[in-house]
Amino acid sequence: MVRLQRAPILPRQKSFIPPKIPNPFVHELNLTPMNKLKVVLCGLVLLPLRAFLFMVLISLSWMVAVIATCCFQDTNERPLKGWRRKLAQNIIRNLGYLLFLCMGFNIRVEGKPAPPADAPIFLAAPHSSFFDAIAVIASGMPSSVSKAENISVPIFGRILKALQPVLVYRADPDSRKNTISEIKKRTTSKGEWPQVLIFPEGTCTNRSCLISFKPGAFLPGVPVQPILLTYPNSLDTVTWTWQGCTFGELLLMTLCQVCTNVVVEFLPVYVPSEDEKNDPYLYANNVRHIMATALELPVTDHTYEDCRLMMTAGDLTLPMEAGLVEFTKISKKLNLKWDKIRNQLETFASIAGSCKGGKIGIEEFADHLKLPVSDVLKELFSLFDRNNDGTIDFREYVIGVAVLCSPSNTEETIKMAFKLFDVDEDGSITEDEFSSLLQSSLGVPNLNVSKLFRDIDTDKSEKISYEEFKNFSLKHPEYAKLFTTYLEHQRYYLYIVEEEKEDNSESLQTTANNICNEEGDTISLDKKED
Repeated sequence: MVRLQRAPILPRQKSFIPPKIPNPFVHELNLTPMNKLKVVLCGLVLLPLRAFLFMVLISLSWMVAVIATCCFQDTNERPLKGWRRKLAQNIIRNLGYLLFLCMGFNIRVEGKPAPPADAPIFLAAPHSSFFDAIAVIASGMPSSVSKAENISVPIFGRILKALQPVLVYRADPDSRKNTISEIKKRTTSKGEWPQVLIFPEGTCTNRSCLISFKPGAFLPGVPVQPILLTYPNSLDTVTWTWQGCTFGELLLMTLCQVCTNVVVEFLPVYVPSEDEKNDPYLYANNVRHIMATALELPVTDHTYEDCRLMMTAGDLTLPMEAGLVEFTKISKKLNLKWDKIRNQLETFASIAGSCKGGKIGIEEFADHLKLPVSDVLKELFSLFDRNNDGTIDFREYVIGVAVLCSPSNTEETIKMAFKLFDVDEDGSITEDEFSSLLQSSLGVPNLNVSKLFRDIDTDKSEKISYEEFKNFSLKHPEYAKLFTTYLEHQRYYLYIVEEEKEDNSESLQTTANNICNEEGDTISLDKKED
C-alpha cells in the first residue's frame, strides 16, 4: 500500500500580499509626563487668548460671508462674481490666515498655485486632519466638496456657502452621479466658476501612506495641480483618524502647543495623456504615484470602504482593524461588492468571535465546519492561511472564500459530490452514507456527523435530497473546497500508484469510478491559482 502524500500547495499570487501599512486609520497619541506638563503650562497662558481671537476672527469671517451672499440665494446654481467673489476669496482668505496664525500655526508655502486656466482642480494629500483646510486658504479659496448638511451648521455654514462648495446629498441615490456632473460643469467652465479643491483619498489617514484615490477628480480629464500637506512636528496633535483622539481632544491639545508647523507644497501641474483622459483610474494612480514619490511614502489600496468595514467589525465585537482588507484591490480583483464583503465579515465574526485577536485558529475553523481536526482539514486551513502564522484573519478569509472556495462551488462539483455520497444511487443521502464518506475522506473512523447531517436535512426527513445538499453547499463554500481537496488527493494517489507500478488495478478502478463522470471522462477539478 502506497502512503498518500500531501498534494503540492497551489502557488500564491503576489498581488494579494499583505499591505506594507496594515492600518493607516489609527493614530494613538501617547503623551509623556513632560508633554503633559507643557500642554498644561502653555494652555494656562495661550488657550484663553487663542480662544478669544478665534471667536473674533470667525465672527468677522461670518459677517463677510453674509455680505458676500446677501440677496444671492442660488449659490450652487450660478457662480459669485465681481465684488462678491472678491469678498469671499480675498477677505475671508486673509481672515483664515490670521485664524491659523492665532492658533499657533507656522505656515510654510512652497511653490505657487496655478491659475484656473492651467489647473481647474487642486488635489490635496495626504488628508489627515480637519486642519487640512489650510490647503484651501493657501490655494486662494477654491471651492471644495462638502456634505450638504454642513451648510446648515451655524456660522461655519454661512462661511462655507460663500465659498460655493460642491454639495454632496448623501440621502440622494443619485448623489455620486450628480456630484461628478457638478465637478465636470465647474472644471470645464473656463474660469467662470472658482477652481475646485478635492481630497482624493476621501477620508483621513495617519499620513503613513497614500491610500486609493477616488476617481471623481479625474473624470473630467482636465489638468490638476497636486498639493502636499506635511506637519513636521515632534508631537503630532493634528492627525484625526478613525481610531485615536477625538476632534475636541486634538483641537484642545493643538491650541495648547507653542507652535504647530505645517508645510503646503504646490507641485507642478499634471496634464493627463489621452489614455489617462479615457481611464480615470489610470490617471488617479499616476498622479498618486507622483505625490507618493515626492512624499517618500508607500501606497496602499485601502479606501473609505475599509473604514466602514472597520466600524462594522467594531459593532460585531471584533477588533476594528480586523475589517481592513484593502477594499480597492479586493473588490477589483475578486469582483466583490461592499455588501458582499460586509456579509462575509458577519460570518467571519461568528467563527472568530473575540478569540485570538479576532482571528480564526484551526480549532475554530473545525468547530465552524462541525468536523474534527484532520490532515485534510489542516490542508484546507493552510490554503486560507496565506502568511502561515497559524491563524486566518478577515482579509485571508475573504480571499480564501472568493478564490479557493467559490470557484469550487459549481453545479458540476456539487452534483459530483452528491453522487459520491449517494452510494446506492437512490437520489438521496442517508446518515450512514454521509458518515461513511466523510470518515473516509477525513481519515477519522469514529467521526460523529449527526449534527452536521441534521443541519443539511432541513425537512427532517432523515434523508438529504439534492436540493438540500445544493443549498447547504452554496451557503457554506468551504465544504465545496473540502470535497475537491479530497478528490485531488484521490487523483494524486492514483498518480503515485501508477508511477510505482503496483499491481492493484481493482482498487484503482474503484477509485477512478468515483472521480469520473457518467461518460467516463475525468471531472475537471478547479485548481485555480490563488
